Amino acid sequence: MPPKKAAAQEKKTLLGRPGNNLKIGIGASTGAGLGNAFLSHVRAVDGIFQVVRAFDDADVIHVEGDVNPIRDMEIIQTELRLKDIEWVEKHLDNLKKGGRALGNNSLADKAKKEEIATVEKVLKCVSVDNKDVRKAEWTNKEIDVVNGLQMLTAKPVTYLVNLSEKDYIRKKNKWLAKIKAWIDEKNPGDPLIPFSVALEERLANLSDEEQAEEEKNIGTQSALGKITQAGYASLDLIRYFTCGPVEVRAWTIRRGTKAPQAAGVIHSDFENKFVCGEIMSYEDLKEHGSETAVKAAGKLRQQGKPYEMVDGDIAYWKSGA
Repeated sequence: MPPKKAAAQEKKTLLGRPGNNLKIGIGASTGAGLGNAFLSHVRAVDGIFQVVRAFDDADVIHVEGDVNPIRDMEIIQTELRLKDIEWVEKHLDNLKKGGRALGNNSLADKAKKEEIATVEKVLKCVSVDNKDVRKAEWTNKEIDVVNGLQMLTAKPVTYLVNLSEKDYIRKKNKWLAKIKAWIDEKNPGDPLIPFSVALEERLANLSDEEQAEEEKNIGTQSALGKITQAGYASLDLIRYFTCGPVEVRAWTIRRGTKAPQAAGVIHSDFENKFVCGEIMSYEDLKEHGSETAVKAAGKLRQQGKPYEMVDGDIAYWKSGA
């Protein structure tokens, strides 16, 4: 989740580019291993999938010598926090150097002083309170400053626990309860999703029909759909659909997006010349079986500019000349 708001105001979110995986070890914050270059790439993303190893396999070497997911999560959290401390200290130093000549009268001077105060609060959060930025309380004005900092610990984290295929199928693993307890203590509310890379690789090599049959035989399913949904939820994203005679397309938007802006994801003209949208829900289409039946049931709705899109909406946009 983005940094929390202290007051009930219009929600603001962290901005960036989703994508990238995370592979960090001891000393990454000081340049060891993949180090600074990699962490700079992580700084540019919206959210993090943290893959945690919870399987034993003598043929797959662990960088620390043995399997201990609790230790691994502690290492990653510490390294991200240390890198944030280094980053914010430098940024704050530059702000203070530029702020020595600030006065008290102009709006620009007051805004700069407020920015300095917010960055000082951020530094205290990660260095004194030992808390990730995303778990602290922030006003919307402070969130604007935090967004500009692109802090590693401000990004939502989804924990993906990599199990052996056997453990995933039987839904048992000696580490799962301990991992859940650690997350509940250190980062309450963060999602935890067990999955198995070994199983996912095997299923990926099957046809759709073969995969469905294999999932039926083993009594479980691929976790990729659940992982995708968790990623969307953590970034406050939803999807809506457009349908034509040949194809159906999904469009990703932020939760709370109004109809004109949702249409603008397809083409700016749809937003600039927006007239209305004909909207039906996926659940209504599933229930009634066809667009004609949905319309006959009175479930096809005409929505104007104030309409806030809902996850799973199916939209037909109308725009002017």
